[in-house]
Amino acid sequence: MIVLGRFFFALFALLLAVVAGVLFAVVITANGTTWLHVVQVLLLIVCCLWLAWGFNTAVVGIFSRRGRRWTAAPDGRRSQSRTAILMPVYNEDADAVLARVAAMIEGLQAIRRLDNFDVHILSDSTKAEAVAAERRATFSVAAALEAGSHLYYRNRKKNIGRKAGNIADFVTNCGGAYDYMLILDADSLMRPETMLEMVARMDADPELALLQTQPLIIGRRTLFGRALQFSAALYSPVFSRGIASLQGREGPFWGHNAIIRTRAFADHCGLPNLSGKPPFGGHILSHDFVEAALLARSGFKVRVDPDLQGSFEEAPTNLIEYAKRDRRWCQGNLQHGRLVPAPNIRFWSRVSMISGIMAYAASPIWLLFLIVSLLDPILSPAPNYFPADSLFPVFPQPETGKALLLLLGIVLLLLLPKTLIACYTAFTRRSTAFGGLFTVLLGGGVELVLTSALAPIMMMFQSKAVAEILLGLDSGWPSTDRDDEGLPLKTAFQASWWMVIAGAVLLFLTFFYAFELFFWVCPIAIPLLIAPLFISLSGDPALGDFVRKTSVFATPFELDPEPVIRSSEKWRRRLTDETIGREPNITKDSSASPLPPAAIATA
Repeated sequence: MIVLGRFFFALFALLLAVVAGVLFAVVITANGTTWLHVVQVLLLIVCCLWLAWGFNTAVVGIFSRRGRRWTAAPDGRRSQSRTAILMPVYNEDADAVLARVAAMIEGLQAIRRLDNFDVHILSDSTKAEAVAAERRATFSVAAALEAGSHLYYRNRKKNIGRKAGNIADFVTNCGGAYDYMLILDADSLMRPETMLEMVARMDADPELALLQTQPLIIGRRTLFGRALQFSAALYSPVFSRGIASLQGREGPFWGHNAIIRTRAFADHCGLPNLSGKPPFGGHILSHDFVEAALLARSGFKVRVDPDLQGSFEEAPTNLIEYAKRDRRWCQGNLQHGRLVPAPNIRFWSRVSMISGIMAYAASPIWLLFLIVSLLDPILSPAPNYFPADSLFPVFPQPETGKALLLLLGIVLLLLLPKTLIACYTAFTRRSTAFGGLFTVLLGGGVELVLTSALAPIMMMFQSKAVAEILLGLDSGWPSTDRDDEGLPLKTAFQASWWMVIAGAVLLFLTFFYAFELFFWVCPIAIPLLIAPLFISLSGDPALGDFVRKTSVFATPFELDPEPVIRSSEKWRRRLTDETIGREPNITKDSSASPLPPAAIATA
């Protein structure tokens, strides 16, 4: 059944793309065919195939059943399994990280299940002040909650292999003590009851090696961050149901907010270094896709369960930080081009890798399509209304109807999934969690307008990232700034001045050489022309606070925060106050630990 569903899914996506290509070919070749027309059609088919793939995922998610919503241990049996909660850290805000850890430990204590869990802070931090802050915050939490025997910290001297190497180091040295490991990110937060449910589902199915939740974004103030937050809350569960309906035994792994069977991971998920130098060689950056593929190849189930609620994360607060993180993900996903042909990888695992590659390759393909479409009228010869073989003038044949039909189809592929989800939510009981029918429709409409305006900027950032990788430039592993501190116009301009030039050139060329395209390229060129201002304003927390007062982008976790979210906020205030009230005492020897052995393990 899964195989048949996947076949029709892919067939329908391909059919939509081919129909779009044929319509476009009819329109542009009505008065002759050139090599530019062939390139345009091929590029459009590839782009539309990617759009149709996302469209189909949303449609399947909308019409699929909601999934499990059952408890794997309905009789309340207490699990005997031991789970390690892993929190990898790399030069992060220690107070924010440990506030989330404290909230989860406090929640597990409240339901008397902490005995089944240990939390490990796996630090790869390289800055002495960051390491000192991590140790200090860990000590404060361990002492305040009397959880020294369940909270461990270590800092690696050499962060070999980056995050994947950090996890591998834990598995090698401590993994044998645990049945499962719940992998989080430094910005992750999870409801304790969700953790118990995940453990119960793993206990109930010995073949299940990896169980992924759908993390939702919380805690954002800027307009950009709030748009991401709203979009994740409204749309992500539906798209995840679409993915779940097609996954079979080869589901996704997104690197965090997932539980993994430790023995299976240790036996089958050792990652090699790719031959050659970065960006295509060296350590595998997007290790999560590869680890999921290796587990599926070994006969285990890898699954995403969209019904698992209470799984949260934060996100970059402005477009510059988002693009910086995206650059690393882009490099990791393009690396997978070398791994797709690997032997014995399951078919859908290969499809997932290709989809990850297309998530970034689509932007430069769209850009190439735009460039070729602009060159076509500029380079095409002047029309000849009196061909030699005719006594009468031959005028161009308009294909307006087909052109409008094609345009309508592309717009529907882009906008219809989100529109359907927003309307469905608005007219169901789910809308009450977002503030009601009006706020859902208003938020959905504003989000569509904002993301449409940001799309050309993201296209340029991603195209630049792909170009850098093809030129052999390595992204490294920069830490992420998640604080809502605002983004000065100067900083935004330094990151996007080249977009301003591109937008100006696009407007100039179309106005003077292809005026028939001028108004069509304005929705692309104008956002590029004002990119610095757009990026700066969308990253302004004051503007985000103003928008919040209008209830635009309201989410359930903002209107009615869960206990674990409130607890995290309380702990962050407490730890911040403690840090402010304490004189800095940073030593150059980051290996010296102020924590007693019961509270800390130093590698």
